[in-house]
This record gives sequence, structure tokens and C-alpha cells, in this order.
Amino acid sequence: MSNATANKVVLAYSGGLDTSVIVPWLKEHYGCEVVCYCANLGQDDDLSGVEAKAIASGASACYVEDLREEFVRDFLFPMLQSGATYERTYLLGTSIARPLIARGQVQTALKVGADALSHGCTGKGNDQVRFELTYMALAPHMKIIAPWREWHIRSREDALDYAALHNVPVTSTRASIYSRDGNIWHLSHEGGSLEDPWLEPELNMFQRTVTPEQAPDAAEYVEIGFERGIPVSVNGEQLGPVALLQALNEIGARHGVGRVDLVENRLVGMKSHGVYETPGGTLLYRAHQGLEELALDRETLHYKDTLAIRFSELIYNGQWWSPLRYALSAFFTETQKNVTGVTRLKVFKGGVHLVGRKAERSLYVPDLATFSEDAVYNQADAEGFIKLFGLPQKVEALTSGAE
Repeated sequence: MSNATANKVVLAYSGGLDTSVIVPWLKEHYGCEVVCYCANLGQDDDLSGVEAKAIASGASACYVEDLREEFVRDFLFPMLQSGATYERTYLLGTSIARPLIARGQVQTALKVGADALSHGCTGKGNDQVRFELTYMALAPHMKIIAPWREWHIRSREDALDYAALHNVPVTSTRASIYSRDGNIWHLSHEGGSLEDPWLEPELNMFQRTVTPEQAPDAAEYVEIGFERGIPVSVNGEQLGPVALLQALNEIGARHGVGRVDLVENRLVGMKSHGVYETPGGTLLYRAHQGLEELALDRETLHYKDTLAIRFSELIYNGQWWSPLRYALSAFFTETQKNVTGVTRLKVFKGGVHLVGRKAERSLYVPDLATFSEDAVYNQADAEGFIKLFGLPQKVEALTSGAE
């Protein structure tokens, strides 16, 4: 038994192999009561048996909470408004989910009178940081137990052996080669053959999207309506957050949209190779970008893009509950006040093509943009502008002796 103490621990529980064996391990090494917490974020797993499985593993109770509406409304859509993507392509599906799960876990711990929090994240990954930063921000007085940084288990095989020894019901087998994380936004794949970034991902690895070759031979058009940067309709039908994302997931998935193959820089310092499926999110990002092209002025759009990179790092690094994240969110919300309108996309064999957009307060003025003769813009005015705009470069050249 560990020298450390804990009376009641709330464990972030998925029902998978790792968190299942953590239940008896906590009881064995800390002599504590274990309460499990599971958040429904729209993952593919059937959660109907999670409570029974947790109790069969030794937990005194298991709370399963449906957070899908809150996840889409308060986390995914604000991230969409910001335009945040990590390292050019990753739409942050795992990263953005962790602060919400951890907050639900903290709230459960406070409700049941626990004195410690635990998670099943490994010591090599980013998730341990995301969970623990939330714990520190929302429950700084609670002890944190991270079994992967303490126990002797070092592989899936070790975990399976431990589960068998303690009669823990698990469905994983030694043949399971991929580590996956899913929610209503995305599904990620790591491990197995993906550990060699030269190899093309196996076709049977993908679970949510068809290959572009198998997608329909006819393109599909989809119109997405926005109000203040928040998606509210698909093809003219008003939908709630969850229903809207589900509808777009179905459209994107059947056309092979949203596959990303990325070698990313983990927060802990190493590179990792992962493949992500984000069909509906990919459609939303492209549609939102198209509408912003009409609704945002140049200075705001360019500065917003700069801040979006920093915002993506905050999300990826688990700093959702930080002062800077709150401040940046306020900025992004302000930029969206005129992002109201409709975007039309053409979806075809893995491709998403922006083919139309209209905004209630569009800054695009045809009379100014036309190449035809017009009476609005005096082209001769450009000469003085160019002289003033280029004056610093001209002075530099003159004073440096350049010819």
C-alpha cells in the first residue's frame, strides 16, 4: 500500500481497459473508496453498461453525465468562432473535451465529499496535463493521483494480466492495436502501424468516414446558416447544437471528409503520429471561414488569425480555465457580432469546396471590386497611396547607397 493517503477518490472513468484496472489498483494501494465519473460527449461507445461495469470492478458508485449539449454549445462552437487549429490541421477534438470532463469530475468530487481526483492518462501524453490543470484551477485543495506515473503496469499486456488477476471485466484483447479517443466532434487513432509515419494508414482503421474512392460519384451541396458566428441551420432547417453537428457529421462522413494525418508536437516534448476523423467539424470550419471573409474587416481578420494560433495552443495545452483563455474568448466573441449569414459548400470525394456565401452585413461592395468601368473608385488615386506606402523602402534604398 502507498504511503500517501486518500479516503475517497473520484476517477475519470471511460470503461476501457486502463480506467477499469485503476479502480482495484486505487483500492489496493490507497485503501480508499473509489467513485467513478463518466461523461457522455457523444463517443461511439455504448455507455449503458458503464455503471454496472464500474461497480463490478470495485467502485462504490458511478455517475454517468450527458454533457453533449454543453460540449457543443460552450466548447466546440466558441472554438469554431476562434478559428483555432493546432499545427495547421488538427481541430483539437481530444484537447477541447478534457476541460469539460475534468470539470464534471471535480463537481462530482465536491458533491460526494471526495478528497482526491484520479485519471488514466499516461506519463507520456498531453491528457495528464489537461486533466490536472483543470483540477488545479477548480479544486486546488484536492490530491491528484496519476496511476500511470506510479504503478508497475507499462503495457496493454500488463494491464490485461492485472485485470485477470483482480477479476476485472474488460472487453479489450491483446489484438487491439490502436489507441482511440472519440466524441461527437472527432475520432482519433494512435499506435499500431501509425508509429511509422511513412506507412499509409490501414483502410480498416477508419471508423467514421468512408474513403474518398468509396464516396458517392455525385457532389452534394450543403448550406450552413450562422448567427454571430454560431451555426444554427443546415439546408435551411433550424437545428439545436447537437442535432446540427450530427447532421453535418453524417454528410461529411459519407463523402470521406475530415481525415487528417498529422505528426504533431506534444506538450511534453516528443512528436507523435495520429490520424483524426472530423467530418462535421471540417465542414463547419470551412463554412465559418467563408462567412468571415465577407463580414470581417482586414485588420480584425488578420489579427484574429494571429490570436487563433495562440488560442489553439491554450486549448492543446489544457489551459482552458486560464485568465488568458477567458480574455481571448471575449475578443473572439466581439469579432463575431456581424458574422451572420449563410455559406454554401460543395462536398465531393473527400473535398470541401466553398461555392457561395452571403452575410447580412457584408463588407464586400461589388462597385468597388469590379474590373468594369466604375464611378466609385478613381484609379489615379492609387499613385499617391503607393508613393506614401513605399516611402520607407525608398528612403532605406536612398540612404544605403543602393542604385
